[in-house]
Amino acid sequence: MKAETLFWQQCAQAVTDDGSIDAQRLMDLVIATYRRHESDYGEIERSAETLLSENHAMRGEISAVTQAFDEQKRLFEVVLNNLPIGLSVFDADQRLRLSNTRFRQLFGLRRADVDAGATIADLIGRIRGAESIWTTPEQRSRKHSSARAKNDSLRRREWQMDDGRIIQSMVTILPDGSSIAIHADITEDRKAAERIAYLAHHDPLTGLPNRIHFRERVDAALAERKPDEQIALVHLNLDRFKSINNTMGASTGDDILQQVADRIRASAGTENILARLGSDEFAILQTGRQQPWNVTALADQIRRELSEPFLHGEKQVELSVSMGIAVAPGDGEETDVLLKHAGVALSHAKADGRKRERFFTGEMEAQMQLRHALEADLRAAVQKEEFELHYQPLYDLSQRRICGFEALIRWNHPIRGRISPMDFIPLAEEVGLIVDIGRWVLCRACSDAAQWPEGIKVAVNVSAIQFSGTDLPQDVGEALAAASLTPSRLELEITESVLMENLDEVLPILHALKERGIRISMDDFGTGYSSLSYLSSFPFDKIKIDKSFVSDIADNKEAHAIMRAIILLGDALGMRVTVEGVESAAQLALLECEECDEIQGYYISPPRPAREVPHLLSLPPKTAA
Repeated sequence: MKAETLFWQQCAQAVTDDGSIDAQRLMDLVIATYRRHESDYGEIERSAETLLSENHAMRGEISAVTQAFDEQKRLFEVVLNNLPIGLSVFDADQRLRLSNTRFRQLFGLRRADVDAGATIADLIGRIRGAESIWTTPEQRSRKHSSARAKNDSLRRREWQMDDGRIIQSMVTILPDGSSIAIHADITEDRKAAERIAYLAHHDPLTGLPNRIHFRERVDAALAERKPDEQIALVHLNLDRFKSINNTMGASTGDDILQQVADRIRASAGTENILARLGSDEFAILQTGRQQPWNVTALADQIRRELSEPFLHGEKQVELSVSMGIAVAPGDGEETDVLLKHAGVALSHAKADGRKRERFFTGEMEAQMQLRHALEADLRAAVQKEEFELHYQPLYDLSQRRICGFEALIRWNHPIRGRISPMDFIPLAEEVGLIVDIGRWVLCRACSDAAQWPEGIKVAVNVSAIQFSGTDLPQDVGEALAAASLTPSRLELEITESVLMENLDEVLPILHALKERGIRISMDDFGTGYSSLSYLSSFPFDKIKIDKSFVSDIADNKEAHAIMRAIILLGDALGMRVTVEGVESAAQLALLECEECDEIQGYYISPPRPAREVPHLLSLPPKTAA
């Protein structure tokens, strides 16, 4: 029985038979009931208080969750609108549901343009000056089969903006037809990629096509050549350009190369293909012309253009160019063959004295093979020291005695026999062996001279390359020290080309050598273009007049007058004068009358091995009788 029913039954017992209420009994009943349920009421009260407390706590938690949600929403918006890429979300009906600030910035849209619900068509209409990246559902349907072949859920589009920017969008299509796209400005990336592609096929210094691109153009030209068409390939190389970099610096060399490229470009014109193959190498492909007449005219034009001085600041630099020419199909119908034959022709142009062009011939290839063999033998000769020195006397006319010897190198090839210096010295200079050979000559000449009488000097020729390719003062010092030879007994002979290559760098070296007591002589005086100007730039100890001025002095008044003038010039400058190529008593007599200081030539003696020097020194004086 429920407690409430029991309570009311007990209350009914408090009613008397006459219908009145027994108040005392009813009070006792209420008090008893209260006491009986007092503990229950306390528990209820306590439960109510607990529920109230939990309600307050729950409300606090709900408030905290709401605040956290608001904070997350704010953080999401901050992140969304500060992304470096644009973001857009479209529903299945192609209506915009979400976008960020960068999306608007990339496409030049206003905030009102991107309100939720805007369609793709709406946005395309609001973006001005760009090719649309978006497609309508109908267009997507037509392209569905091709898109599926690649990736049906991922598509890439690009916008070309009217301000030159390129915007790329990567669109992901979700299964329900909605899409998420990210958008980025790839202008700089595209420019960098284009720059990389450009540099892969062009020379960064001159902007000309490089060797790779040139080969591609030659391949294409040969593939498209008509049966009766000739194609000329010109391989150009600047003569002695390496010395400019070595002596004037790489920046000067780069400046000169840019000027060279501009001049060749102007000469070649737009109808020919010009490329830079290497440091100082260029190439021209000439098509659609009659050969060899047109390519000869082109080579002449280029040579004239490059013969004009180049300017670097206030300095003038003079250059010349050598060219090798091969013509297809006669000289080859494949790119490698044509390039090879043009290179062979170039090598012959340089070997023939530079400053010229040569057409390829079949004989050249055989000669080139011989040259390569000679180069290999020369390298071996340097290692095995297959050289020897011969000495030609320098004769003092006033004292009527030999005053010194010029050291002249000879190569005794184990199979070919004696090889002329005219054949191997230019090759040694070209392939870089002249430095090692020159160092060997210095050491051997000083060692031999140390065995001679104290008053006899030795003269050694020094190549221009030794001034830039080695520490010449150190090499000279080591050679003198090893032989214990007095510096004043060593005479270094240099040609005008040494000074022409870089006067500013060579002069300090010459002064350093002269300060140590070493004598400096200008060889082959009169054969260059600026000999007189160089005499004023450095106090030479001696000038040697080239033998070409001697042959006619006995019979030619003009030659005699020139010889006299040079001897007087040397005397006025305080420089001794040596005349080379004296081969007769008449020439000796004439030079004695002009009070020339020294002579050298076959009339005194041809070059002799070192072992014959004591015999030459013991011979009686030479006379004109």
